[in-house]
Amino acid sequence: MSKNLYVGNLAWSTTEDEVRSAFEAYGEVTSVKLIEDRETGRPRGFGFVEMSDDSAARDAIEALDGKDLGGRNLKVNEAKPRVERPRW
Repeated sequence: MSKNLYVGNLAWSTTEDEVRSAFEAYGEVTSVKLIEDRETGRPRGFGFVEMSDDSAARDAIEALDGKDLGGRNLKVNEAKPRVERPRW
């Protein structure tokens, strides 16, 4: 069963490829999505990594949470399900 991880505190210059290669050291990465601001298209400093298996995801969280990537200490944990918010 795949596991979705939240990755925060990313440098704005960090690419999806850089994030993918950091996580691939711990197992198969099925997707990487860095979030951009809807208005400006600029990176928001966080994203999501989907890994193919739970134990690889746990290993990645343990190894990468607090580690430096692009001069910033990553925040990595299990992603919480998205809560739908009303649009104003």
